[in-house]
Parts: sequence; structure tokens; C-alpha cells
Amino acid sequence: MIVFLLLILVIVMIGLHSRTANRVGALERELEAVKADLAKRQAAALPAAIPAEAAAEAIKDEPVSPVELAAREAAEEEAAPETQAAVVSEDAGTGHETVIPGPAVPATRAKGRENLESYLGARWPVWVGGVALAFGGIFLVRYSIEAGLLGPGARLTLAAIFGLILLAAGEIVRRRFSPWAMPQISERYGNALSGAMIPGVLTAAGAVTLLGAIYAAHAIYGFIGPASAFILLALVSFATIALSLLHGQALAGLGLLASLATPALVASEEPNANALFVFLGLTWVAVNAASRFRRWTVVPMLANIGVGLWAIVYAAGAETFDPMPPALALIVMIAGTGFFWPGARYGADLPGKPGWRGLLTRPPLKITLSVAIMALLPALVMILRQTEEGGIVLFAAAAVIATVAALGASRPWAVWPALIAAAGAVFGIAITALSWLDYSVPIPADGQPAPAPLTFGNEITVYLLLGAVFAFLGFVFLRRFRKSEPEFSIVWAFLMPAVPATLAFVSFLNFGNLGRDLTHGLYGLGLGLALLAGAEWLFRRSEETPEERIGPLIDWPANLLVAGSFAGFTLSLHALTNGIVTTILVSVLGFAYVLAMRLKPWPALPWVMAAATLIVFGRIAWEPTLIGPNSLGTTPFLNALLPGYGIPTLLAAATAYILKDSPDFRIRNVMQALASLAGLMTVAVLVRHAMNGGVLDSRVPTLGEQSIYTLLAVGFSGVLMTLDLKSPSPVFRFGSMIAGVIATVNVLSLHVFALNPYFSGENTGPWPFFNLLLLGYLLPALAYGLVAWYARGRRPQPYVVMLALAGAVLGFLWATLSVRRFWQGENIADWKGFLQGETYTYSVVWLLIGVALLALGSRLDARSLRLASAGLVLIAVAKVFLIDMSNLEGILRALSFIGLGAVLIGIGLFYQRILVKKDGEPAPADSPTDSQESTP
Repeated sequence: MIVFLLLILVIVMIGLHSRTANRVGALERELEAVKADLAKRQAAALPAAIPAEAAAEAIKDEPVSPVELAAREAAEEEAAPETQAAVVSEDAGTGHETVIPGPAVPATRAKGRENLESYLGARWPVWVGGVALAFGGIFLVRYSIEAGLLGPGARLTLAAIFGLILLAAGEIVRRRFSPWAMPQISERYGNALSGAMIPGVLTAAGAVTLLGAIYAAHAIYGFIGPASAFILLALVSFATIALSLLHGQALAGLGLLASLATPALVASEEPNANALFVFLGLTWVAVNAASRFRRWTVVPMLANIGVGLWAIVYAAGAETFDPMPPALALIVMIAGTGFFWPGARYGADLPGKPGWRGLLTRPPLKITLSVAIMALLPALVMILRQTEEGGIVLFAAAAVIATVAALGASRPWAVWPALIAAAGAVFGIAITALSWLDYSVPIPADGQPAPAPLTFGNEITVYLLLGAVFAFLGFVFLRRFRKSEPEFSIVWAFLMPAVPATLAFVSFLNFGNLGRDLTHGLYGLGLGLALLAGAEWLFRRSEETPEERIGPLIDWPANLLVAGSFAGFTLSLHALTNGIVTTILVSVLGFAYVLAMRLKPWPALPWVMAAATLIVFGRIAWEPTLIGPNSLGTTPFLNALLPGYGIPTLLAAATAYILKDSPDFRIRNVMQALASLAGLMTVAVLVRHAMNGGVLDSRVPTLGEQSIYTLLAVGFSGVLMTLDLKSPSPVFRFGSMIAGVIATVNVLSLHVFALNPYFSGENTGPWPFFNLLLLGYLLPALAYGLVAWYARGRRPQPYVVMLALAGAVLGFLWATLSVRRFWQGENIADWKGFLQGETYTYSVVWLLIGVALLALGSRLDARSLRLASAGLVLIAVAKVFLIDMSNLEGILRALSFIGLGAVLIGIGLFYQRILVKKDGEPAPADSPTDSQESTP
């Protein structure tokens, strides 16, 4: 009790001190006014020729005491209206300067920065003192309990009285101290010490004391029941929030914390979800009402987090889950954010960064992120429980997500709610699609009827409607804010087709009838038509009002709606058709957009064909046979693959031809690349089908099949090179070289090693010349030689050399393997070893090839061929000395060395003749030079 009385005495003395401080302050102000008048008279006594600025500097430079300095500062603040500014004028006749009294100029002073002294002297003592008061009340109650001085009722009564005294003291100090202290502190330190005001700390300590007393009366002593405790705690919390209008945002946070903790502190055997979320909704409204009046942003964020966490806890832990109370509370929170605080006008007068960065960081960022995230998370938890509770839970969750999306569409500052709502919708249907796997169909017992098949009418209805809401909200936003919010308009123009199409596709694949689904098909058709009409509306509006066009070259929102309409129509095709028909119709649909360019000059139209071609590629990757492996015929070429691959390829090629003169080089190059790739893929698949007995699977190709692919790649490189010469294009130029490089990689990895009959043991066929070696090596070698010859002067030197070397390697392998086939028969596998005659024949053949290359190089004056000849002869020499010497015997060894010597001498004589001819005869004028022929 002594401590209690001392605390009361301290509070009373603080009040008396504040009254004395008021009187002293009044006396100081009168003294400062007198000193200010004295300083003004001193300035007037200076010579008239000295300007007012010089007089002020002279007065400023005089040594003054701290009291006089304070007097001058006070004079500048309070006597500013009476202060006259000196204006210097020049007499035209005499040239003398005259000081003329002028109107008062208000003096400004920079606000002081909070330093260590202000921290230690003004901030921390206040907060520590408030905490000490709160603990003092707690310790006082504890001491009375331990000493047995008072009973529980008396202790709680004294605690409540102490809390009320603290509240009253806070109000007294606010009224007597704040009116003259707060302006000076705010003048000097701004808002740095706004959270360290004594009235607010006293009020907070009193609120904590009252809350503790009420909770102890219920939870510890049982003096009051749950309902009474709940009401009293709520009243104190709301009163604290109301007092925060006088004492600041920190006190509002305390009241909010107490309100959020009240339902947890007051336990009930029969919890009522309706009462809980009505109370939370009222708490949210009270906090945001105070925040709207004071333009706070931190406390509303905390309120959003609190309501969202309560909804998550209830949705995850309630045994009997009713989704309507939390859903309605969340909807109130979202709607209040959009229409009450921050509402429609917040941020209109605040400067923001231009462009996308400003769009994503515009105020009020704390509130927008918190309300969107803390509404989305409970909705996702509800979706997780929808398999237990039924379709009403899914409807409630979708309603919350739709409300967040509506907030994003109704306010220009709500870009994050729009994006988070879209992500929540997609993530929600993904959770639903995964949760249906948990459904189990019981096995019927003997004599029992089979269970009804699973239906997903609720899931389909909810997500299709949710997608339609996003499309509608996008139209609403574009109608209202398309001109004032160009970046956000692009965001909504993307979301309004992307979200409905994604939700509908996932719904169709997981809950629909994959054979033929009229619901999803008609939905996709309606979505496509609506978006196409929206694109027409936006384009027409841009033509009527060119100042509304977004960007100098392209209207992004309108073009995004064009692309979205294609997504809707594609959904309709997948739902109403299947197999090869869907693949063909997707490409036909894309080509229809290309033909529409004759009617509408919309930039997005040709890009739709590129998207259609990519979708066709995706369908082919998913099912290469297009109609199923069991339905695919075995007839080579004349089967379902021909129209399934051929029609999209022809349409892609036609599109590339239509766009050959398009000013947009990007789509022109893209379609040329896609058409070229589609053509190569079509031929390759038809070959694969024909070479494997009408079967398309993942088996490793044979050398014959791979050889056809190599010929196709090399020929494709030549075709693209020809197209580039006729119509120069980077796609044709780089595509031709990419095709050549891919073919060369296949040669070095497959022809030389993996599929080589010497290593694989594959049979080469019964015919002496027309066999697997012809197809696998000689024909690709000739193809490489022709393309290398065609590429001379048209492609970079390294690329031409690569082609020539690949062809030379293939030719050398054909000759060598043909020798082995001659001696070993159809099978030339390595396990057979080598015959002496075979070993000798290799040397002869290699030397003959070397001589032939030398002769051809001499005739064509091609230094590269002569170098190849020299390299091959060098290989033959190494082979004779390293292999023939050890493996051959008798006459064969002698003949090998004799033949090698004769050939080497002949080559030497031949080279001498060539050199003599070059030295004695000038080269023809039209013949290529050595430098030109050194490398192809």
C-alpha cells in the first residue's frame, strides 16, 4: 500500500510540476519578447547605409549568452509578424542607399536530429518508466498475495483502481503538458520522439493493468464468467483503440493486440465461430477507423495479419468447420481496405516512381501486401479441407479470392492484391486437383451394386466462375484506368485471359471428360469470343483517342486480349475434339488469325500462329503418333502421320511466306525457324516410321536410319543456304550452319563409333556395293562434299573446313570398311580379327586414295586436297611400318614395302613436276589462288 500511495504521490507531483512549468513558461516567453524588442532596436540603430543583411550578420557575430540566444530564437518564432524586413532602395538622384521597412519575413529553422542525448534523456526514460509502472502494479498485487494483506477481491479492485488512475493521469498530463511541450518538441525533433510522449505511456500502462485485472478475475479466481470477461476485455481494448486517437499509433497497436488476444484468453467449452469473427471484424473496423482518421499504415497491417491468423487457426484446427464466418470476416477486411481505409483517394497526392518500379512499390505497400496475403492463406487452408466438408468450403474460399481480385481491379494502388489473387486462384485449383487423388472408391461386396462414379460438379463450377470473375474485373479495370495506369493495364490485360484459361485447362484435365466435354468447350468458346470483342473495343478506342494508346508502336492490352482469345479457342478445341483432329485444328486456328491480318492490322495476329505451332510441337512431344500407337497404320508415308505432321508444317510454311515482307522482322524470323523445324521433323518422323516397321518408339536407330537423318540434316543445311541466298535472313543463315553442326556431331558420335558395324556387329547386307556401307558412309560423304563445295565463299571458313573434314572421314571409313567386308563377308564385327591379305589391302587402298586425291588436287589446283592426300599417305606409311612389319609374312611383307616405296617415289616425282610447272608457268588469271584453296 505504501508503494501504491507513493505512485499516486508521484503522479500528483507531475501534475503540479506541469502547472508550475506552465507559469514559468509564460514568464520566459515575456522575457524573450522583451529581448527580441531590444535586438530589433539595436538593428535599427545601425547606420542606414548598411543593408539589413549586414546588420543581421553583425548582430549574429556579437558574443551572446545562451539566454540571449534563446531569446532571439523565440523572437523569430513569436514576434515574426511584428518584425520588419529591411529593403534597400537606391535614390536615383543621389545614389545613396536607404533602408525601407518592409513586410515581415517568417524565419525558418531546421529541425534538430535526434541524438544520443535525446534518446537517453527523452525516449528511453519514458518507455522504461511506463513499463516500471505496469510492473509496479503487478508486483504490488504479488506482494499483497504473499503477505496475506488483502483478499483476492480487494487486490483485483485495487489493481483496477490503479489502472484507472494511470488512465486519468495520462489524460491530465496530456491536457496540461502537451499543449505547450508538444509543439516545441515537434519543432525541434519532428516525429522522432512522437512515440515517447508521457501521456501515451501512462495510458498504455493503465490499459495493461486493467486487462490483467480482468483476466485474473476470470481465469485465476473465477469471479466472472467467460461472457463477462470477454465483454470487459473487449471494452478495455476498444477504449484503448479510441484513446490512441489522442496518444498515437503505438497505443492503437496495444489495443489491437489486446483485442486479438481476448478470444484466446477467455476459453469456452462451446466456442462460437460467429461470435469470434464478428468480434474480430469489429476490432478490425475500430482499428481502421482510427487509422483512417490519423492516416496510419502500420496498425492496419497488424490488424490484417491478426484477422488472417485467426482464420487460419480456425480453418486448420476446428473439428466442425463452418467456412462462412471466417470468409465473411475476410471479405469485410478486404472490402474495408478498398472502400474505407486506404480507400479510393489514398495515394493520389503522394509522389511515386514512374514505370514498373513505381507500380510495384507504390503506397500503401504494407496494407496491400498484408491484406492480400492474409486473405489468400486462409482461403488455401479452406481448400485443403473441402474434401472433408463439401462444396460450400470451396465456394467460400473462391469468394475470398474473388474479393481480393476485386480489390486489385478497383484501386490503382492495389497491383499486389491483383497478382496475389491470380496466384491464389491457380494454386487453389492445383491443390484441388491433387486432393481428388485422395478420394477412394470402395470395392463393392458380393451382391452389392457398384458405387457411383466420382463427379466434380462443384469443383468445375467454382473454378470456371472464378475465372469468369477475373475476366470481368479485367474489363472493369481497363474501362476505368487504362489511360491513367498504363503499366497496371498491361498487368490486368494479361491476368484476365491467363487466369480463366489456366483454371479451365486444369479443371478440364482433372475433372472434365477428356473425350468430349461440352461444359469446358463452350466455356472456352465464350471466353475466346469475349476477349476478341474486348480487343476490338480497345483497338477501336485507341484509334478514336490516339492519346490513350499505350506505347508508341503497340497497344499491349489490346494485343494481349487477342492472344487470350486464342487461348480460349484452344481450350474449346481440346475439350470438343481429340487426337489428330485437335492437332490439325490448332494449326488451322492459328492460320485463321494470320488470314485475319487482311481485315485487322493487329500486331498480335501473326504471333498467334507461332503459338499454335509451338502447341502442335507440344502435342507431338506428348504423343508422337497423334492417334495412339495401336491405331497407327504400318504403311510407309501414307498413314496418319502425313496429315498430322504435314498440314501444320504446310500452314507454318505458308505463314512464313506471307510474312516474308513483314516489317516486323522478329515474327518473320520466328516463323521461318518454326516452319523449317516443322518440315525437318515431318520428314524425320515419316522416315522413322518407315524404317521401323510402322512403329514409333524409343528404340535406338540403326545405322541405316541414322544415315537418313544425317542426309536430311546435311540437305536441310543446303536448302536453308539456298533460301538465304534468295531471301537473306538470319534464321536461314544461322539455321543452315546449326543443321551442319548437328549433322557433324552425329557423324563423329554415331557413324564413327556407336553405330559403326565394326563395333555394333550389324549386318551390312548381301549386295557387294549397294549395302549398308553405301547408305551409312559413302552417300553422306558425297553430301558433305557437295555442301562444302556449295558453301565456299558463302559461309565462314571454319564451317566449310568442318564440312569437308566430316565428308573426308566418312569417305575414308567407307573405303576401309568396304575392304574389311570384301575379306570378312557381310558381318565385319571386330571379334573376327584381321587376315593378312586384308591388312595388305588396307595399305594399297589408302595409297590409291592418296594418289587419287593428289591427282584431283593437282587438276583443280586445290591445295586442300593435296594436303589431304599427304595426310592419308602419312597414315599409310605409319601403318606399313607399325602394323605390316609385324603382322605380314613372306611375300606380302615384301610387296607391302616395295609398293609403298614405289608410291612414295612416284609422289615425290609428281610433286617436283608440279613445283617446276608452277615456277615456269604463270597461273591462269581465272584460277583460284593457293590462299583461296588452302582451306575450303
